[in-house]
Order: sequence, then structure tokens, then C-alpha cells
Amino acid sequence: MQKKLPKVYLFIEDFIPSELDRLNKNISIIFRNYKKTISDRVLFALKTYCKFHKRELYLANDIKRSIKHKLNGAYIPSFNKKINLNVFSLHKKFTLLGSAHNLYEIRVKEAQGCSLIFLAPTFKVNKKKNYFGVTKFNLLTLNQKSQFIALGGINELTIKNVGLLRCVGYSGISWIKKNGLKNIRPFLNNLSTN
Repeated sequence: MQKKLPKVYLFIEDFIPSELDRLNKNISIIFRNYKKTISDRVLFALKTYCKFHKRELYLANDIKRSIKHKLNGAYIPSFNKKINLNVFSLHKKFTLLGSAHNLYEIRVKEAQGCSLIFLAPTFKVNKKKNYFGVTKFNLLTLNQKSQFIALGGINELTIKNVGLLRCVGYSGISWIKKNGLKNIRPFLNNLSTN
């Protein structure tokens, strides 16, 4: 029996179709821009684009608009610690994604109703001194209700280590955007056989 390919997520700040054209439906999009408000017109255009290309779309830190535009779900960043997110109004196929950097934040995301948690930074990144690595990542995800996505420091050198993590996929910005799915495919196939 063939194992399912890992889930792959790409964070974007702007809707630029020419950049997204290099990817296929196996990469889900998280639209995240904290510097400016995303207009309904842009969100509708991106939703139409993703629907045509059979790609999942999530909006960061705005559950209400995600529901209004009938997106696949919403992404709750680690700095949003509100527990009362009114999860009772979500439809069945709506997924809450969250991000965490430690055990306390994992507990907060689970209390918020997130079924998939991005744990970061998994590997070394330029912005941060500390990172989890394989052992600490696996210890943090042990005995948790949620599933996890590796985030941070994913590149051609560290991708093979993702197969050692207790996670269902990975996420990134620069490496995925730079390579598209075509060049990442061999890495995905290697992970799916582990």
C-alpha cells in the first residue's frame, strides 16, 4: 500500500498568479499579510484561482472572513491566544490551522480547536538563534491530540530529516516558492516511502 504524500503549505503575502502557476494542487496556500488589509476583491480572485487549480486556501488570523468567503479554513498565528474563537459556527470541512513555538502554545492552539499545528522553527533559520531539531520536535509532538507540520529551515539539505519527524507535512516560503513542486517532487517521493 502506498503511503500518502506529505501535506505541503506555502505562505504568501500577495496574490501573484505567475508565481503560483509554477505550483500544482498538492501545495496548499496560506494567505498571510499582517502589514496591510487584504481586500475582498483580492481574496475572491485568489479563491477563484485556487478553486480552478484545485488547491486549498486558508486565510491568516481572520476566521470570520474565511467563513464568509467559504475558504478551506483559517490559520491562527502563535501571537493570537484568544480561546473564544466561536468554533461552533464552523462548517464540517472547515479546518483551523495554528502555529506554535513551544508546549504552552501547542496547548493554546488545541484549546482554540486547531487540528493541524505548524511547529517552528524546526531547523536552523537566520532569524532565530534556537530551533528544535529532530529530537526536540518529536518530544514536543508526543502524546498530542493534533497533527503537526514542520515549519522553518526546510531546504534541500534538511528535507530528508523531515522524514524523521512526527509530522504529516511541512511548510515554507522561500524554498518552495523558488523550486515549485516539480523540483521538490523527488524529495516528496522519498518522504512518502519512509
